[in-house]
Amino acid sequence: MNQALAGQAATTSHCQARALLGEPPKATRGMAFFGFPSLKYFLAAPSAGHGKRHSRCGLVTPFFTAVKFAMSDTPHNELDAASAPAPEAASPADAQVNPLAEAQAHAAELQAQVVMLNEQYLRAQAEMQNTRRRAEDEISKARKYAVEGFAESLLPVLDSLEAGLSLADATPQQIREGADATLRQLRSALERNKVIAIQPEAGTKFDPHQHQAISVVPAEQEANTVVSVLQKGYTIAERVLRPALVTVAAAK
Repeated sequence: MNQALAGQAATTSHCQARALLGEPPKATRGMAFFGFPSLKYFLAAPSAGHGKRHSRCGLVTPFFTAVKFAMSDTPHNELDAASAPAPEAASPADAQVNPLAEAQAHAAELQAQVVMLNEQYLRAQAEMQNTRRRAEDEISKARKYAVEGFAESLLPVLDSLEAGLSLADATPQQIREGADATLRQLRSALERNKVIAIQPEAGTKFDPHQHQAISVVPAEQEANTVVSVLQKGYTIAERVLRPALVTVAAAK
């Protein structure tokens, strides 16, 4: 049988001889790696319904066309992607319009903020000037009318003095009583304005902040103490208005 096949192979082409011997062409060797386990049978079997007109090697050409496509390095999805029409790219004019519009909108927003801040600045400046003007007016009024309350409290004292002097036939007793009343009014007016007398008692420790020593005299008391008060002093709101004039005991 092998001899008959060999004789037949001599009259056929090289491709047909390999097909008759049951050997696949060189290009089909190793096709089992690509999922064609029955390739040998496919090549050996004649096409149904075609008789002897088609040799066993007649199916090789269309089959290897399919195999060549299967063995291609390019995947099907890549081929489909390559064959698909490319999306239309955005024109340079469209790419430039969007950033320009965005920049213009941002500039308009910044301009609105500048206008708002300018209005707030002008309003704050006007308010500050009004506050400064009111403060200056109040300071000026305080300087002018600082003694208004004190002067008002002295008016009764003035009225008493004028009433006492208006009596032409007043007795000494009446004059003394009027003077005492006027003195009480004056003291009350001074106290209401926080004018307090400084009149230390004998033996009080000498205080250079409130006392002024006129002389140092020997005395039977501790040294550097007040012996007598020659003139009372006064403080106004805990500030020395006038120190008291005193004599101080000398050291023994």
